[in-house]
Amino acid sequence: MLVGLFIPCYVNQFYPQVGIATLQLLEKQGLKVEYPVNQTCCGQPMANSGFEKDAIKTYKLFVKNFNRYDYIVAPSGSCVYHVKKHFDIIEQTEEVKKVRSSIFEISEFLLKVLDKDEFNSYFPYKVGLHQSCHGLRGLNLGKPSEIIDESFSITKKLLSNVKGIELVQLDREDECCGFGGTFAVTEEAVSVKMGIDRINDHLNHKAEVITATDMSCLMHLDGIIRRRNLQIKIKHITEILNSMEK
Repeated sequence: MLVGLFIPCYVNQFYPQVGIATLQLLEKQGLKVEYPVNQTCCGQPMANSGFEKDAIKTYKLFVKNFNRYDYIVAPSGSCVYHVKKHFDIIEQTEEVKKVRSSIFEISEFLLKVLDKDEFNSYFPYKVGLHQSCHGLRGLNLGKPSEIIDESFSITKKLLSNVKGIELVQLDREDECCGFGGTFAVTEEAVSVKMGIDRINDHLNHKAEVITATDMSCLMHLDGIIRRRNLQIKIKHITEILNSMEK
């Protein structure tokens, strides 16, 4: 099995430790992982801003870089969702179809493809799980509250097997953080209020760390946390799953 590692722009620029944790976590499973050095953005920022036609060249470059892999794995539900759902505007060649069907957000890849939910992880903190919109409602990583069905969460299942962790129960466990990509710029006041509400939910339940599958959500929350000098940290789920007892 050959895995292509896709690291989103903002992770590469601002949170490289998440990319490193993702690579290490995959390699610990005995996988051969490659990082295509010519990779760029998936095109989501342009598409979300109403310039999807300008993203077509970016889409095609993504396909060129990743079509030879058995699986493509990324630490970002929103980027994975974008490739799966928005690459439909380019010609559906066999390479495009292969890329769209073989890309996975890492937690789904670990549980559904590798069938693994324990990684000998150790993280002795009270943790609140933010379930990102794209992962929850786009990639079906869990059941949103508006759906009447049996409850499940891929991310909760993975985190529940981490030694020392205490997952806190939030009041509104699947509410949006307010980031929404360019929404955070065009609707700044609403975006910040939504972020404050999410952070307060975690603080009210004594969480020491907020985790998620998307660093974009965590980046938004972290900005508010830093501005307000709050005593709570953010960690991507890969950082927790990759953490070991010292």
